[in-house]
Amino acid sequence: MQVVVLASGSKGNAVFVEMGGARILIDAGISARRIKSGLAAEGVDVRSLSGVLLTHEHRDHVAGLRTLLRQYRLPVFSRQATLEQIGAGGMLPEDCFHAVTEAFSLAGVSIAPFAIPHDAADPVGWRIAGAERFALATDVGFVTQEVQSAIEGADMLVLEANHDTQMLKCGSYPWPLKRRILSNRGHLANADAAWALVRMRKRPKRVVLAHLSKENNRPALVQETVGDVLHRQGVSIPLTLASQDEAVRIS
Repeated sequence: MQVVVLASGSKGNAVFVEMGGARILIDAGISARRIKSGLAAEGVDVRSLSGVLLTHEHRDHVAGLRTLLRQYRLPVFSRQATLEQIGAGGMLPEDCFHAVTEAFSLAGVSIAPFAIPHDAADPVGWRIAGAERFALATDVGFVTQEVQSAIEGADMLVLEANHDTQMLKCGSYPWPLKRRILSNRGHLANADAAWALVRMRKRPKRVVLAHLSKENNRPALVQETVGDVLHRQGVSIPLTLASQDEAVRIS
């Protein structure tokens, strides 16, 4: 399995997963040009992608999708409500869209969406299983039992660690935005991500902490907060931080 987080953060998100014969892009929230160049750096042609999985319709997850589909006509998979939001007004080729409600097979791997609590039409995380298992859960207001079950057993996990609660509360954001981020349909705090990892019965081989806020978090603070919780609970998991500006490769 090879995973490349092309970008992760409030300005754009895209993750490439290669497993067996499947080459999958999760979200297209950066420019099609950047997706193309990021994949090319890994020796991957966009035209070889098996498909695109979308978590939800917010711009930082779909900003490059229109250009990508116009150029390459890739199959796109997500919930019906998400696809309807993205395709509203006929601005995108609807024949590329495939609504999914349960696990399906794509290029030899099993792909399963799972519900996440976030303020979008019908947001999901994704689990991909073949010879190994991968899971992604970002834009998560809180870790529900369904989310906890979905990430369980993943060999590689991309998990949100969006903000430090105290930094957010004391920061410059207006209160309505703070309230949204802190809500059960907002984003996951560093400490909550750490405790989700502690609760896993089978530890992942590697965890990528993603969707870090530029205003309300710091890489060193993420490492310190999550690392301290894990250490105090006797849990050892290799941690990698995703970046908004640079691709991060994990294999």
